[in-house]
Amino acid sequence: MKSNPASNHVYINDALKCSSISINLNLPEQNYSDYSIEGGSQGSKEFILTEDGRKVNPQPAGSIAESTVRCLKDYQRRIFNRKTLHKRLPILSWLPGYKSEDAICDLVAGISVGLTVIPQALAYAGIAGLPVAYGLYSSFVGCFVYVFLGSCKDVPLGPSAIVALMTYQVAKGSWQKSALLSLLCGVVELLMGAFGLGFLIDFVSGPVASGFTSAVSLIILTSQIQSVLGITANGNTFVEIWRQVFANIREARAADTVLGLTCIVVLLIMRTLSTCRIGPEQDEERSCGQRVVNKVIWIIGTARNAILVIVCCIMGYLLHSEEHGAPFRIVGSIPSGLPSVQWPPTSLSANETIDGTSESFLDMVHSMGSGLIVIPLISLMESIAIAKAFAYGKPIDASQELIAIGTANILNSFVQGFPGTGALSRGAVNNASGVRTPLSNIYSGSLVIIALLYLTPYFYFIPKPTLAAIIIAAVVFMVEIKVIKPMWRAKKSDLVPGLGTFVACLVLPLECGILIGIGINVVFILYNAARPKLSMELLLTESGIEYMMITPDRCLIFPSVEYARNLVNKHSQRQNVPVVVDASHVYGADFTTATVIDSLIKDFDQRQQLLFFYNLKPSICALFKQVSAANFVVYYQEQQLEDLLKEHQYHKKPIGS
Repeated sequence: MKSNPASNHVYINDALKCSSISINLNLPEQNYSDYSIEGGSQGSKEFILTEDGRKVNPQPAGSIAESTVRCLKDYQRRIFNRKTLHKRLPILSWLPGYKSEDAICDLVAGISVGLTVIPQALAYAGIAGLPVAYGLYSSFVGCFVYVFLGSCKDVPLGPSAIVALMTYQVAKGSWQKSALLSLLCGVVELLMGAFGLGFLIDFVSGPVASGFTSAVSLIILTSQIQSVLGITANGNTFVEIWRQVFANIREARAADTVLGLTCIVVLLIMRTLSTCRIGPEQDEERSCGQRVVNKVIWIIGTARNAILVIVCCIMGYLLHSEEHGAPFRIVGSIPSGLPSVQWPPTSLSANETIDGTSESFLDMVHSMGSGLIVIPLISLMESIAIAKAFAYGKPIDASQELIAIGTANILNSFVQGFPGTGALSRGAVNNASGVRTPLSNIYSGSLVIIALLYLTPYFYFIPKPTLAAIIIAAVVFMVEIKVIKPMWRAKKSDLVPGLGTFVACLVLPLECGILIGIGINVVFILYNAARPKLSMELLLTESGIEYMMITPDRCLIFPSVEYARNLVNKHSQRQNVPVVVDASHVYGADFTTATVIDSLIKDFDQRQQLLFFYNLKPSICALFKQVSAANFVVYYQEQQLEDLLKEHQYHKKPIGS
């Protein structure tokens, strides 16, 4: 806009047209066609500045069809461009600059994660209530998908303990339902990512996430007690499993118990090796021999699961006899080779269900219930937790993570896999191994394929207590006890949704537990929205007239406006002086607010007390004027208060009267 030299330093406020009093700006008598108070400030009509900095001439208004075509072309231009392509295919961003050093680091990281994921996959299949082979089936497709669609280098896609447990609670140990669940969850995740709904994860607060993770950790740990003791203890909740454990405790097998407890102790000791270092603190000050020893120690600590599985597998082979079998329970036969590629089952015959009744596709979907929404949210929560842990301040695209996880789960379902996501334990291994790009997932997935093709006959002798020990040693550190103390110091009320989620997840199915936690959190949010803080100040005008300034700290909407009205009436009656409501922080209002403000104005009129509104936003001002009484008064400059008081013939009252 061209400026007029005679009107420098003059501010024309759009809100002035909403003011209830006339304002003389005392501008010089010149042609101010560019400054019309009645119409607000006038902008230039020469061009429109777009988001990308281009100048576009405004188009004349046309027919609805022409407007629709223009909108579609604009949408097409925003979607089909280089920036969006690189955002939705992140491989295009890092692949052109890929170097040989990156390849070496990714190879080391991929092998390290691969050695971790194979024993974890065997163990997590047990959590999902499935044969161990399905854990391997769920561990390689996502690796290849994430190379192209993944936005975080540290996230290794595959089965996780939390999603495996939720799969068990939803699918009840049926591989057919697990595969269909993977397909449906993948579709939900893909649609959420395509429509940019990654922000939904923001509704799961830190206390709720901590309570959920801690409860899930205890449930997973409890579910593996039966394998350590060599007994059967089935159940969907924490309470049900422990009831079964105590009922069958007399059937515990000594060999399984000793082996399981020994493996847990060994794993916890080996876990400390990954952080042990010899020599000086600074790496550059260490000798070549010290660096080699530290690297060997780190490899042993990182690959502890694989090392323990190999040792126990050899022990199982040596102790096994054709006549008596092994002294402890073993995994048994695993189908060799890659799974067949087929459409996930969409119906179940009577022989494939627990109760002996056939189920159609709709019956299978109905039985999954809220798990179709909760599992995608939990999957995203786990993946985002890894990304945040190693992002070091870089922005994270939650919607792109949903697209990657969703695509992986859809393809996973065609190889009889159950839903997966990123696992924090493998993400830590990935980061500690010096991963550079998501290409490391190729090596992890390739190791799983090699294991399926050539190593499954040797998995026959893996003891079940060893797999249970791997799970227990991993999830015991997921119980977030350390957050209680700082949460208590910072804000004690945050413990309520956290503890509520924790207890609900222990006694109810997980999807119900986390929904209860989110519900408690929403109640807290709504309560805070319904109870705005109002600051009260007694001030004096330039002529010494006393008035009360009341300032709300947030928007006044239907849950909070009646509460604000009662507070304003309560404090104004005590002082009996003119009241000014400073609306500087009121950025939104609704029809209910306007009707309550009308009632507030009438309250002041009945007791003949003055009420003014200061710095009210123009849109809110227009809303109030449509509903409120004729005595609705708003002003925008502090010196106008004196004129308003004179206009309403208010006289200064003696102090203390």
